[in-house]
Amino acid sequence: MAYIAAGSIMVSDWHRSPESREFFSKILHNKKRRKFGLLEAPVMPPHLKADIVRYKVFLSGKSGVGKTALAARLAGLDMPKIHYETTGMETCGVFWPVKLRESGRMLFFHFQLWDCGESAMRRFDHMLPSCKEHVDAILFLFSFTDRGSFEDLSNQMSRITEPSDRLVRLVVGTKFDLFMHTDVTESDITRFEEVWGVPVFRVGGDVSGGFGEISLLLNALAENLWHQDCMHASTSVPSYPGHIGPEIIV
Repeated sequence: MAYIAAGSIMVSDWHRSPESREFFSKILHNKKRRKFGLLEAPVMPPHLKADIVRYKVFLSGKSGVGKTALAARLAGLDMPKIHYETTGMETCGVFWPVKLRESGRMLFFHFQLWDCGESAMRRFDHMLPSCKEHVDAILFLFSFTDRGSFEDLSNQMSRITEPSDRLVRLVVGTKFDLFMHTDVTESDITRFEEVWGVPVFRVGGDVSGGFGEISLLLNALAENLWHQDCMHASTSVPSYPGHIGPEIIV
């Protein structure tokens, strides 16, 4: 699929504007991210309205690149103090409010992140099909401190996806804040983006109350998923692409 320029569909840096504060206050508590249960969602006051659109996102990468840490980073959860390989399959949810540029419509994106340990995936044949079932996007991870994980990206992408798959593919380089120990250069990243036509995002390991660098990734994920669904939306429901949940926040 063709990737769109940031801000083409959604208002860039909307999370920094005064207008967004009331929306973001519903996913924050004491300047930290709220933890939502499986059936919970942000509740907006009567004078505001935002539809919830739901997407499944699979995190793919070698063991140790930071899939679990990235999921925690995106969800605002506590990161494990020591590294351990995910023993099976873990999921968590991320709510992210956006504003559509053309219509001014507000949306809450709900990303359900799926993380599966590499050993478990090799041991149990059903793991990868379960992660790929009804998936809308895949984040392919590598670590800036592990060149082997970067060189494995093309193998990952060829093995897990087909050119005909209708899904968003993004690449995320983790541990970018450890630039003194990087094994992957900017020229490596540029060449990869030119060959594969897939954007590469850089994420560090800091988990804080702010959104910082994760806003770029979350906005890109939301914008490309919305664009993908707009391109494939049924003509009978042209104004409602995406997987809109049965509830609407009012």
